[in-house]
Amino acid sequence: MSKDPDDARRDAPTAALRPTEPQRRYLERGLSQPGGKLPLFYADGREVPPRTVQACVANGWAEPWFRNPVKPDWLVCRLTERGRKVLGGTEPPASPAGKPAGAPRRRRSKA
Repeated sequence: MSKDPDDARRDAPTAALRPTEPQRRYLERGLSQPGGKLPLFYADGREVPPRTVQACVANGWAEPWFRNPVKPDWLVCRLTERGRKVLGGTEPPASPAGKPAGAPRRRRSKA
């Protein structure tokens, strides 16, 4: 009786897990963003597959950040310290003056 290969990955110690290439590309985008914000879309405009986002959250590399009122089914996440470590990253980028780390920015309208 053969064991499902996914069972072995799930049962492995978390420290031994490494992101797949698509997960790595997704997580790396958070290294350069204030607060570690992770994208909803790739640079070419394609949506990041929900499965990729959910796998990163399940492994502790990303965490839900806030609800998107326009699209409540989209999971807006940010990179965790564990995610930074698995990528070999260091300190998060500094946040804009006067804003807490990771706070969404508001655009000013030109009047």
